[in-house]
Amino acid sequence: MVSGSVSILLLALAVVLIVLATGKWKVNAFVVLIVIAFAYGLAIGMPALDVVKAVREGFGGTLTYIGIVIVAGTIMGYILEKTGAALVMTQAILRMVGRSRAPLAMNIAGYVVSIPVFCDSGYVILTPLNKALAAETKTSMGVMAVALATGLYATHTMVPPTPGPLAAAATLGADLGMVILYGMIVAIPSSLAGLAWASLLGKKYDISPGVEESYSDLMAKYGKLPSTFMSFLPLVLPIVLILLKSLADFPTRPFGNGNLKIFFDFIGDPVTALMLGVVASLFLVPRKELSVAVDSWMGQGIKDAAIILAITGAGGSFGRVLAASPMKTFIGENMAQLPLGLFLPFAISAALKTAQGSSTVAIITTAAIMAPLMGTLGLDPAITAVVIGAGSMVVSHANDSYFWVVSQFSNMPVNTAYKLYTSATLVCGLVAFLFAWLLSLAI
Repeated sequence: MVSGSVSILLLALAVVLIVLATGKWKVNAFVVLIVIAFAYGLAIGMPALDVVKAVREGFGGTLTYIGIVIVAGTIMGYILEKTGAALVMTQAILRMVGRSRAPLAMNIAGYVVSIPVFCDSGYVILTPLNKALAAETKTSMGVMAVALATGLYATHTMVPPTPGPLAAAATLGADLGMVILYGMIVAIPSSLAGLAWASLLGKKYDISPGVEESYSDLMAKYGKLPSTFMSFLPLVLPIVLILLKSLADFPTRPFGNGNLKIFFDFIGDPVTALMLGVVASLFLVPRKELSVAVDSWMGQGIKDAAIILAITGAGGSFGRVLAASPMKTFIGENMAQLPLGLFLPFAISAALKTAQGSSTVAIITTAAIMAPLMGTLGLDPAITAVVIGAGSMVVSHANDSYFWVVSQFSNMPVNTAYKLYTSATLVCGLVAFLFAWLLSLAI
């Protein structure tokens, strides 16, 4: 293969081509990502058959995790919209936080949900509600999407029991309770920075939530709407089940290692939990319309999910090829020689995240690089774990499946997503690092 420095230069060229092809030339993102994945792999000197294998495994591996979750979430969202349940949830949240604070409501919801739930799954689960709020308050989806996405992203990257921060804590020998505490503290200003960025720039982009009817029309059309409890049930049930799985997998094993843990691991898996959410959503459908819901509504939900699945899988292919390149070793070895203090783990994590797309991979790799250096550098393990998480937010772009989930579920054009969402992840990561550094001075 080529050297690490050359592979990074080729990556920069690949990213420029992706931005131009999808944003300016309007080429389908699936085609662009697959072609670039092949081109990059061959350019760095990967054997041709290894390139094909990486593209195939990256696509399949990504959809193995999130494919069914996307389909189930899309079906559930379609049913919530058709039955008027999204309207009921909208009204309930607006009563609590006020009409003018809808973006704040979704930002807070994202912060809480993504502690036990992968940000991808959380975004899928909360999208119907986010769109409902956008339509009700006449707020651009540019604001609402980034407010929700950054709230989810903050705790996903910095607060266990999300797998990345949990693995970093174990690798660095950090006290897990302190990582959770520090992570939750630092994630607050990071999440709010995303909200502020969304409010500042998002209003410049008129992005429709895609709701065909106004909520006043929906009120008249639906007449008697579902109860608040039943409307929230398809949304809350998967979240609670996934939280229980995370609790069951906690290192202290509160439910033991027997059948009870197995049960919670089963019902709390995102695939199981989302499918149970779909079942719960069917209880919202009037009996006379149940056959229509099972046939037409579910079918439409599956059709709507197809393009998202294709683009998300292609992003996984590109990420897998990048992960096989020499750049990870080059980045770690060269940056590890610089006396940068807490900025060192942040910079390594940010470089790896930007290069290969996966926050979890960036966190785990950076923690492995930093572990032997902790004593020499005199860094606090818990703060270091949080800083690594902050770095893994910088930046989410075309090689990150979450980028495509956020843009496609929000009706956000790709070039707009680069300007609005990708820039927001940079701001959130930098704010998180700043507050983690300030926290390190106080402990």
